[in-house]
Amino acid sequence: MTADGPTPETGPQARATALLRRPKLWLMPTILTGLLALLLSLLYMGGIVNPQRELHDLPIALVNADTSEPLPGQKQNLGARIAAAITADTSSDTAEWRTLTRAQAQDELDSGKVYGALVIPSDFTDSVAALTTAKATERPVITVLTNPGKGSLGSSLASKITTTAAQQASTTIGKQLTAAVPKADATQKLLLADPVQIATQVGHPLGDHSGLGLSAFYYTLLLVLAGFLGANVISNGVDTALGYADNEIGPWHTRRPTVPINRTQTLLLKMAMTAGITLLSVSLIMLASVSILGMDATHIPLLWIYSYCAALAVGLGVQAINAAFGGIGQLVSMFVFIVLGLPSSGATVPLQAVPGFYRFLSHFEPMRQLSDGVRAILYFDARGDAGLTRAWTMIGVGTAIGLLFGFAMVQYYDRRGHKRLTPQPA
Repeated sequence: MTADGPTPETGPQARATALLRRPKLWLMPTILTGLLALLLSLLYMGGIVNPQRELHDLPIALVNADTSEPLPGQKQNLGARIAAAITADTSSDTAEWRTLTRAQAQDELDSGKVYGALVIPSDFTDSVAALTTAKATERPVITVLTNPGKGSLGSSLASKITTTAAQQASTTIGKQLTAAVPKADATQKLLLADPVQIATQVGHPLGDHSGLGLSAFYYTLLLVLAGFLGANVISNGVDTALGYADNEIGPWHTRRPTVPINRTQTLLLKMAMTAGITLLSVSLIMLASVSILGMDATHIPLLWIYSYCAALAVGLGVQAINAAFGGIGQLVSMFVFIVLGLPSSGATVPLQAVPGFYRFLSHFEPMRQLSDGVRAILYFDARGDAGLTRAWTMIGVGTAIGLLFGFAMVQYYDRRGHKRLTPQPA
């Protein structure tokens, strides 16, 4: 008891059992927790629950290298006929077939522009014609090329589409050959019924320490988390040090004297500290990922510079959102950078296999932009057309937006005289 009355430490103490009977105490936490659970479920599961149903226009290369003469009575060789049938098929829009030369297809595999390729060899028609002879023993081969650098699921979907197209072509050719050779023996009939062998090869190989094409996604996630968590730790630490937030560790509670400082200067301080501390965070991420764990990585200096800029862009964005929204800023930034970013990143499930809402988000959601750059550096020789140029551009745009938004909001608050807290005495 003090001269002014009881204090929270010496006065009557509330009991949890009594407080639990207050409906207002339950209301807001229940609503927010329920909404978060519902939104997280819809957003995360909605992006991956049925990629086969959502799959549209997956880029796949189609290479017809067949230079053989057409079969008797035909105007086109079999390679041209197969390619024309595949591209003219309107029964499904799951694939966007790109008719390319072998060199062009390899270039698009190496730049991550296609998820796979279907290659018809140069002697395909001649090899099929040889099956009608008595000495035929080997089937002609159509090659399916995969691109694990586009992610294991994307490469698998492309492989399934190309293999199905090749099998359909084999069935069609088999019916024609069987009808053309009615007196074939048993061995020859087996060859004629399914004349094409399908060989699957890796079109753009990755190293053994690339997580089967997933290391780029997890490395990007590390950068986003480093920026997000680091910015929040810095923000809370600065507020505590300046006396604008309580410091409570276990049973110990302290409150430092309030330092007179406006919102603009506070944000400038937090962003400057974010720029400095992110240097350490990114260096440790690379040390752990590349040096200790042995993740496959080339262009190490470029990867470090890119990683720093990417994590810093996230950190500055988080600081801007926290400054603008106050107490709920951490929740808002979590949705902006993580909740909406993961399903729209295209790093695990191809954007062609997610609902349209996520494809729309992918145009500006930070994680998609950052993952494209990491993927280009790790898997595609740091080529600009593999996504690195766009990633750098979007990092610059995102950083500029974060700075403009953050400082515009805090300067507005300062001009209106919105103080953060009443200064506490020393």
